[in-house]
This record gives sequence, structure tokens and C-alpha cells, in this order.
Amino acid sequence: MPANGNHPLKLQFGLINHEGRYLTAETFGFKVNASAPSLKKRQIWTLEQDLQDTQVVYLRSHLGRYLASDKDGRVTCEADGHNLDCRFQIVAQSDGRWALQSEQHLRFFGGSRDYLSCFAQVITDAELWAVHLALHPQANLLSMARKRYARLSVEDGEIPVDVNIPWGVSALLTLVYLDGKYCLKTCDGRFLGNDGKLLTQSGRTTAYTLEFKCGKLAFKDCEGKYLSPMGPTGTLRAGRCSKPGKDELFDLEESHPQVVLIAANGRYVSIRQGVSLAANQEDETDMETFQMEFDKETRKCMFRTRQGKYWALVAHGGIQSTATEASASTMFSLEWISRKVALKANNGKYICTKKNGQLLAVSDSAGEDDLLSLKLINRPMLILRGEHGFICHHRNANTLDANRSIYDIFTLQFSNGAYHIKGVDGRFWYVNSAGLVCSDGEVPENFSLELQEHGRLAIRGKNGKYLHGDPGGTLKGDGLCLSSSALWEY
Repeated sequence: MPANGNHPLKLQFGLINHEGRYLTAETFGFKVNASAPSLKKRQIWTLEQDLQDTQVVYLRSHLGRYLASDKDGRVTCEADGHNLDCRFQIVAQSDGRWALQSEQHLRFFGGSRDYLSCFAQVITDAELWAVHLALHPQANLLSMARKRYARLSVEDGEIPVDVNIPWGVSALLTLVYLDGKYCLKTCDGRFLGNDGKLLTQSGRTTAYTLEFKCGKLAFKDCEGKYLSPMGPTGTLRAGRCSKPGKDELFDLEESHPQVVLIAANGRYVSIRQGVSLAANQEDETDMETFQMEFDKETRKCMFRTRQGKYWALVAHGGIQSTATEASASTMFSLEWISRKVALKANNGKYICTKKNGQLLAVSDSAGEDDLLSLKLINRPMLILRGEHGFICHHRNANTLDANRSIYDIFTLQFSNGAYHIKGVDGRFWYVNSAGLVCSDGEVPENFSLELQEHGRLAIRGKNGKYLHGDPGGTLKGDGLCLSSSALWEY
């Protein structure tokens, strides 16, 4: 496992043809077409590269079957393994689109609607596919050559690749999809230009074509050169290379939530005094910031310090940041009560705060004074994706859609244990009397965020009910229970 506990994100994407329609794997009959107007589950493809020949790729559908082409150009998606007809090569074009060539038959894949084939001998517009990443667009960027992470340097106005562990909001990058290409956006809303400078507006010099090599990503600029870390601090900018080598390759990694915890005494939980946890500090520094990592099976949570140590239950109910590996003693259950959280350790006892601020897991129940406020610090820009798609402003109303293939970026503001969510126009979310979430509020309304499991949170309105996507795709604030439609990737 990487030093920061993160895993590289699977390279999943949609492929858009020359008519703006997505390649779709149908659930019945393993048929493929290019008819869908947006990116949903059936339009998501996973790229797998051949272990022996890195030029060869396989395209796996949401059903776990592989795209294949026979000698007559007939295209199917029912192969359950890597056979010869499933082997394709990507021929990347200067505008960012791909041509997919059958390695076995040397023909190109293309077409429209139900008329798809892999029989073209030359590349025309009909054989070109735009690549739309299907992963959550906020991530950490790891340089394969330097084994360091990218971060925003506000004072220098650039992105150095120089940290061992991606920490705090500065390490969060957002991939913005524009006209078939991608921009890299920092947490302060600026875009990376190919000269390494950060710009307030996106444009030609901030747009990059994504290329895949050996399962890693490369970013090609408008001049055909690739982003790489340059100089002693690893400033990210386009170099001289027109072919990607190790210096030009990156992994996108999931960005874990990082939080500060505030006890009932108004003080921050800290390790400033040593390895024992105590709520005794009045300001937020790295010593008061913890990364939350959820165990996928138990849904329990671990808290990691910047030094890479986990909180652990020790003798007599003590909590210390001493563990170097995950174990039962590093796992804590989260119980959300109102806007706060109670933490239960592996001994079945709740964590309570002593008069001197020390945290001990010795209580049989969680009293008011034992609850902690949890402030999420590395999502000032919030992008939410549910089971049907991203949350986005409705085109013609003040409501929000929860089933879109494109996303809007919202601003998250912490306020006294609650959060305010602000749209691109500076107006606030609120829940109206009909239970609809609206986005044109003049004054902020309180919402509570509950980190529930790996990569997902729930949001409650001030009415105590959960925000969820209804079957018609509208975001509502009237959920009575925590269902799958009320869990959001963030």
C-alpha cells in the first residue's frame, strides 16, 4: 500500500463518438451501440493494459465483458477474457480524441447508433472517440518518477511536486473536462498553464489531452509536449518531450477526507503534546489535522497523522498516535448524533474527554460532553456524485439534478458545526416546503455532513432528513433513512 494509504484510481471513462453519443454496453444480448446522450453506468468502460505488450489495451464493460472485433468487422461485447479479438491499440489524435485499432485485424472501430463496426482502413471522423473520465474528478496527483505528490504553492503561483504525503487542501486537484480535454484546477480556483504558471481563466494553454501508458496518465499540452516535474522543487510544467517517459507519467489517487475535531470544551484534538490524544489546542495546524480512512468491510474508521501514525487503543482506554499499521485497535465506529459524532473504540467503549482534555475510551454511553464536531478541511470545492450521476444545477429552474454526467462545483463553508453549500452564482442551497433542494437562497441554511463509509458521505438538511436523488433525477431533502440514493461520492 502507498505511504499515504491511498490507492490509484481505476481508469474508467466514457467514449463519445462524432455525433456526441456515448458507446453503450447493453445489459441484454451483450450488444453495443452509440446512442446514449449522457454518461451513466452502461456507458462506463474500464481500461486494462496488456502485461506483456503495453501498446495493447482491453476495454471492459460494466458487465465485466470485453469489446471484441472479428475479421469481418463485427463488434460484440461478450468475451469474458483477454482473447485475440479483444486486443486494441489506441491511436491518439492531436485534438485529444482516440482512434481504436484492432491489433489482430488492423481495422479501425467507429460508427453511430446501432451501426458500429471495426472495418475502416483509414481514420475518418466516424472512427474518432472523445474520452470522458468517469471517476470522481477530485484527486491527488503522484509523479511516478519522483514518488512525490503535487500541491498548490500559493506564494509562488505554481504547482510543485515535492510532498511525501498529500496533506491539506493544497494537495487536492480537480480535473475539469472541457471540449474533450482536461484542465488541472487548484483548490483556490486557478488553472495550470503549460508554462507552469497558474491562471484565473481556462484557455488553450491550460487544456491537456489525456494519454494512457502502462496504466498511468500523461498530460499533453497544446504544443504536443507533456507535463513533468522540473527543477529541484519539481515545478509542474510542459517540458521538451514529445513522447511520454517515466518523468511524464502520473497516478491519480483517491483523496481521503482530512478533518479537525473539536471537543465540547471548544478545543481542537491534537498530538502537539506527544503521542497521546488530547483536546487542548486553540488553533488548527498539521498537528490537529487527521486523515480519515474507512475500512470497506466493517465501515469503521481510522485516523492517521501527517507522520503516518494511526490512532490506537492502548492500555486503560488510552488513545495514542503510535500504530504504523491498520489493526482492530486502530478502528473506530462513528455514530452521528445531530451535527456531531461519537467515537467507539474496539473495546466497546466510547471516547470521552477528561477535564484536562485527554481522550480516553472508557465510557459506556456517549454524553453531550463526549461528542465531537468534525470539520472537513480538504473539500472547499465540493463535487458530489450519487448512484445516478453528478449533482448539477437544473437548466431551467432553481432546483438541482442528481443524475447528470457533467458536474457543477459547489463551495463548502463550515459554520459552528454545520455547513453552508454555495452554488457557482454565490447563492445558497436550502430545502423548500415541498422537500426540494433549491439553489437560489439569499441567506445560508445549515446542513450537516456525515462521513459514512469509504469515499461516501450523507447530507442532512435542517429538517433532519437526508438529501437523496429521486428516481426522476431531482435532488430532494426529504429522505427518512440512509439509503443508497442518499450516499454521495465527494
